[in-house]
Amino acid sequence: MTKPQAILTDATKCIGCEKCVDACKRENHLPDDLSRSWKVRIDSLSSTRFTTVVRHDGEYVREQCRHCVQPACVSACPVGALQKRSDGPVVYDSDRCMGCRYCMMACPFGVPRYEWEKAVPHIKKCTMCAPRLDRGLQPACVEACPTHATIFGDRDELLAEAHRRLRASPERYLQTVYGENDVGGTSVLLIAGVPLDFLNRGRAPGDRPLPSRTWAALSKVPTIVLAVGGLAAGTWWITRRRMKLAEMNAEALPDSASGTEAHPSGDGAPQDSREAVQDKGSGSGGHR
Repeated sequence: MTKPQAILTDATKCIGCEKCVDACKRENHLPDDLSRSWKVRIDSLSSTRFTTVVRHDGEYVREQCRHCVQPACVSACPVGALQKRSDGPVVYDSDRCMGCRYCMMACPFGVPRYEWEKAVPHIKKCTMCAPRLDRGLQPACVEACPTHATIFGDRDELLAEAHRRLRASPERYLQTVYGENDVGGTSVLLIAGVPLDFLNRGRAPGDRPLPSRTWAALSKVPTIVLAVGGLAAGTWWITRRRMKLAEMNAEALPDSASGTEAHPSGDGAPQDSREAVQDKGSGSGGHR
């Protein structure tokens, strides 16, 4: 089995040149960024920008998919459109995607983006250049970085390198390797001299892997679907039965009406009944 790979980004080395962004766009054939009402900034993560550089407290911080070791997006996808590869990347299959966007809600870092502007939209996100990895190459963003602020390699080795830097320059770095244990660990690691909690949607993700939480909800989906399907089928059968009975009753009414002979006077009373009434009346008059 291939050893898990990872990306380590050192925010203290980033100069904000965005050559990583340009390389990503070229590799993934992404169009120019457009201003949209749902985007915080034109250069924020979007369906046309899989990575971006954010200036935060005096440092440049690169934002991208974190490629969680146990991804919540993968566990939330009901059709398996997202998969975690053994070598690190979380990849996406648009042919399987049904557009439910559960992955967008499940991701603790708010990374997956939707092609809202397209008639047939798909989810878009960084794939860690999985096709390049298959060819033995590094991710395009890593290859393009002029200051080696972003490096690629074995995850365990990158963790060791990150801790080495923290020990060597404690005045330069916060003593935290972001992604080492967050939500069970990620395949994109970050070190910086400023807090990076803003990448977590403003909340602490914790160390517990998220699939155990998403599974608690998604495990109930098959039962709910079957129950709703059964209820719909039962409702359909009852409705059809009532309609059929109504049709049968409507067909029977003309037959019953033709079997009764109406009196010439129009009141519908049988002739023999009228004669009986007349006989009774004449009989009572005779007694007088």
